[in-house]
Amino acid sequence: MLRYILKRLAALIPVLLVVSVMVFCLVHLAPGDPALVILGNDASPEDIASLRQQMGLDQPLMTQFVHWFARVIQGDLGSSLMMNATVGSLFFQHLQPTLALAVYAQLLAIVLGLAAGMISAWQHDRLADRIIRAAATFCMSVPGFLLGLMLIFFFAVHLRWFPVVGYRSGSGSLWLNLWYLTLPALALGVRIAALITRMTRAVMLDVLQEGFIKTARAKGVPESQVLLRHSLKNALIPIITICGESFGSLVTGTIVIESVFGIPGVGSLIVDSIERRDFTVIQGSVLLITISYVLINLAVDVLSFRFDPRLSTSMERP
Repeated sequence: MLRYILKRLAALIPVLLVVSVMVFCLVHLAPGDPALVILGNDASPEDIASLRQQMGLDQPLMTQFVHWFARVIQGDLGSSLMMNATVGSLFFQHLQPTLALAVYAQLLAIVLGLAAGMISAWQHDRLADRIIRAAATFCMSVPGFLLGLMLIFFFAVHLRWFPVVGYRSGSGSLWLNLWYLTLPALALGVRIAALITRMTRAVMLDVLQEGFIKTARAKGVPESQVLLRHSLKNALIPIITICGESFGSLVTGTIVIESVFGIPGVGSLIVDSIERRDFTVIQGSVLLITISYVLINLAVDVLSFRFDPRLSTSMERP
């Protein structure tokens, strides 16, 4: 296991290098000049050139990249071009709303997905199964931003059950925080819930055909225990995998949802930095998100191993 973890961590280095090159090139090739954004359209060409020299933007792209990546290797992501703060401090200031949204969305997705998947497998080829499968297909087809707007219109504007936009920090009431996060969490987590539903249904249908399930039913074990204690327990490995992978995508995919609902998370930080042409914040934030995604996937693999030690053979394979 330790050998496998070290190999995965070593594989993170080329991934970070490729991501760094791609993000750096895309950001710097996009139109817009940070010096012009800072000084305004009325600034003279001399002032703009002087500020570009101070920020190091007059150097060749390759030189800028080498200097930036050399600092990254040392743990220095640089400072914002627009704000008097380091990239790391800005990122972690905006991380709490993103994590709260992602965790809440994941919990909703797991609860809804497992419940719907078990009911669908239990009611195989019946009306409930058909309805759940149709709903899962619809949820997987609708883009997150469109689903978010639909939720806002129906639950916030029409019914007035939830606020339209906004966010309350963790220092307030827990229920108030959840009240503000419910609609964006649903918009973010419904697609994941649909994936979990389909995976749970498919795996449990296979498990329900096993001999030990038929034996349990023949012994008169209640159907609820057959589903929860016997079927779901033996179907956990693929479900854990998809839950872990989906959580990584939730953390990295909150940009649009945060913009729709006005949540000051990492996604909003990146969007605002793109508008301001704050290159260092964009590069550093994307790099930290990539590291988080890889580490989350690694944690999922380790967790899967804990539930099924048979996976150790494939993990230790060279």
